[in-house]
Amino acid sequence: MALDENLQKVRHSCAHVMAEAVLNLFPGTKIAIGPAIDNGFYYDFDFTGDKKLTEADFPLVEKEMRRILAGNHEFVRREVSKTEALELFKDQPYKVELINDLPEGETITTYTQDTFTDLCRGPHVASTKEINAQSFKLTKMAGAYWRGDSERPMLSRVYAVCFAKPNDLKDYLKMLEEAEKRDHRKLGQQLDLFHLDPEDPGQIFWHPNGWQMYVTLQDYMRKKVVDDGYLEVNTPAIMPRTLWERSGHWGHYQKNMFVTESEKRLFAVKPMNCPGALEIFKSRTRSYKDLPLRLAEFGHCVRNEPSGTLHGIMRVRGFVQDDAHIICTEEQIEAEVSKFCRLLLDVYKDFGFDKNLLVKLSTMPEDHVGDEATWQHAEAALAAACKGAGMEYEIQPGEGAFYGPKLEFTLIDALGRQWQCGTIQLDYQLPSAERLNAEYIGKDNQKHHPVMLHRAVLGSLERFMGILIENYAGAFPAWLHFEQVAVVPVAPEFNEYAQKVSDTLRAVNIRSNAYTDDDNMKAKIKVISSEHRTPYILVVGAKEQEENSVTCRFRFSSQIPQRTFGLEEFKSYVLDKVNTHFNGI
Repeated sequence: MALDENLQKVRHSCAHVMAEAVLNLFPGTKIAIGPAIDNGFYYDFDFTGDKKLTEADFPLVEKEMRRILAGNHEFVRREVSKTEALELFKDQPYKVELINDLPEGETITTYTQDTFTDLCRGPHVASTKEINAQSFKLTKMAGAYWRGDSERPMLSRVYAVCFAKPNDLKDYLKMLEEAEKRDHRKLGQQLDLFHLDPEDPGQIFWHPNGWQMYVTLQDYMRKKVVDDGYLEVNTPAIMPRTLWERSGHWGHYQKNMFVTESEKRLFAVKPMNCPGALEIFKSRTRSYKDLPLRLAEFGHCVRNEPSGTLHGIMRVRGFVQDDAHIICTEEQIEAEVSKFCRLLLDVYKDFGFDKNLLVKLSTMPEDHVGDEATWQHAEAALAAACKGAGMEYEIQPGEGAFYGPKLEFTLIDALGRQWQCGTIQLDYQLPSAERLNAEYIGKDNQKHHPVMLHRAVLGSLERFMGILIENYAGAFPAWLHFEQVAVVPVAPEFNEYAQKVSDTLRAVNIRSNAYTDDDNMKAKIKVISSEHRTPYILVVGAKEQEENSVTCRFRFSSQIPQRTFGLEEFKSYVLDKVNTHFNGI
């Protein structure tokens, strides 16, 4: 068995130990579920008594867990009847509901360690001695609706991290500490990028600094896709229920859609852009000569995500995707996927994310449409295109969309965290006669249904901005930064020259500010360095004014010594870094 599978068993078993400890310390607590997750586990509790768990109680719970672990208790598996299970958990309503929802005839199992018995499929470690008492730590609490339903009770979810060895835990906690410093919500305030209003959950208020970066990112992607042969389009924000019914979204996604009514007709704010792209394709007669047709859209989508799942700008209700839909023939699939892979690598390289990219090929699920031969052809085309672009992939069996297989691209940030961003999905369903009935005239002068590739490089621009903020810890590459250059005079008599330098840079679209306020030079530089994290700080005085030069202090001054440039030389230097999207300074 692979190490990660063993570790997941350890984590799942440790979740049971935590549940036992909580019940010992908080009698009367109702327990729900406690799965293993990446880096640890969680358990959901309903604290119905007077005494409720808070994060201040975590050391007490951890102490009780270690006491239980010291007993070296076996995890004993039992198969029980439904009647016996209902009797065992008669005082635990969430367990009773789970038991009653099990299919008739399904095997019901319990696991017992020490005095605690839980309803569980397992698997677990053999005994608590396999769990290192110094390799776990409770980390946080959060609210979670029972079974993800906002109409059901809000439970208290207790998270913990858990590893095989104490040193692994220490390393992970160090990473968490660094991640806390890089939290995009904190840096968003410090850098004055955006704010979030609790009265308008899941919506972002972009401030000038943040919006400058957002627009820079969007313009960067716009040029990339136009240069790669895409045509940019824009589709309505609100479209009728009839369209969403034909596309299938009304039946499968309605609970996540914001719906409105006008003149006795129902409309929905679009949660995704794909039906609009096909409506553009269908707006006139198309020939095989028009294919592939690559339609890019920075489409603003809105999804009714539960408020408890929202997280800064990483998970929101309103967002923009760097979306595109490639409408093509079946024979063109491989070439188009390969072309997309090259585009994605080119983009990720500009952010320094091209070295450790993970690629997964998700194949046909049990619940799918279309025949198996078509699926095999599509999967082979995706695999060949991926390898043709020089990328290795791993298979995710049965994880494809119901309409077709997909490639998912996961980048790794400066802290080693993984973020799934890019994707390309192969869709035979939406253009079909049963859905939106897109057609083109083939070489045989007959009507055919095209194939559609849904693809995004960055995914949500908002989420990608959050990733960038945390990856760079606010010290963005010069091409992306809201303030590329800060000009600081050594004394007030050089304010006019400082402004001249800044204006010269601004004239060629270098984002520059002259700091001519009354603060002294050292105070200005401290603010610019620590709060703005500006890549280039130009200090100007008598010598610089006389020689029409600037003395540049680089952001990482401990690594790069300051350097004197002629003003025109510095302008060329910065433009080269910006125009080539250099990922350093």
